[in-house]
Amino acid sequence: MTGGKESVGRTSRPRRLAARAACLVLAACIAPSLPAADAIDGSADNTGLAALINAFRAAPGACGGKPAQAAAPLAIQPALSKTPLTPKTYLPQALERLGYPVERAEGIYVSGPQDAESALGAIRNAYCASLLSTQYSSIGVARSGNDWLIVLAQPQRVPQLPDWTEAGQDILRLTNAARAVAHTCGDRAFPPAPPLSWRSTLGEAALRHSRDMAARRSLQHQGSDGSDPGSRALDAGYRWRRVGENIASGQFTPEEAVSGWLSSPPHCANLMDPRLTEMGAAYALQAGSRVVYWTQLFGAPQ
Repeated sequence: MTGGKESVGRTSRPRRLAARAACLVLAACIAPSLPAADAIDGSADNTGLAALINAFRAAPGACGGKPAQAAAPLAIQPALSKTPLTPKTYLPQALERLGYPVERAEGIYVSGPQDAESALGAIRNAYCASLLSTQYSSIGVARSGNDWLIVLAQPQRVPQLPDWTEAGQDILRLTNAARAVAHTCGDRAFPPAPPLSWRSTLGEAALRHSRDMAARRSLQHQGSDGSDPGSRALDAGYRWRRVGENIASGQFTPEEAVSGWLSSPPHCANLMDPRLTEMGAAYALQAGSRVVYWTQLFGAPQ
């Protein structure tokens, strides 16, 4: 199996900020020292600081001692102002609970400034790269006394997917295109392999597992009922000599899913295995979210 989009993060306490501030991460945030969650007032009118940040993006002057390019304004999103940050908050998960799933998000916390102008002055130089980043399109600001929280985010794309059977056929087509040429999967070289045939029973078993993973929000080969790829194929009525399975989450298209499998040696090896002659594939969406879970189930019949 292959995990979808992994987060990479780091914490930062810049010296030029007198207050303890900030956790900067690409897709996650573990705050080093934040007020209690109920101390952050997301209902207050803090659009002033967001407006100042947008003005800075429009005419940044310099960043890190070099000329900086202007960036498009950020959309002010009320949900981002209500983020309940605590010392162990995982930012994307917190935003998902608020109904705002994100591709990436970053939180900047500063304590001490008494107004929006002072807050921007405290973070402008140390965080100019983040404030000017084109990776984000939305912003929210929360304030509690002289504590400020700025959340920058890129909302998660809405998957535009066909019916699961059509998506499965797309995966079959992409897989056969990959099998038509030689591939190196890690340290193993695979010559071109014969094309696979679609098998509906394998597709139904793949759909069952994708739905199970989506319901549990868990990417793993073992099902919630203890099933494995072989037993799921048998339960669907497929009697096999050999079976294999690729799974993934976080990809928005069949192309992204197959590309991810080809870049992972064990999944690539499954995909290129000439002993496997049939396949089925399906996806399922996580309820209340936009996370897609993919399953590709291979087989060689008895």
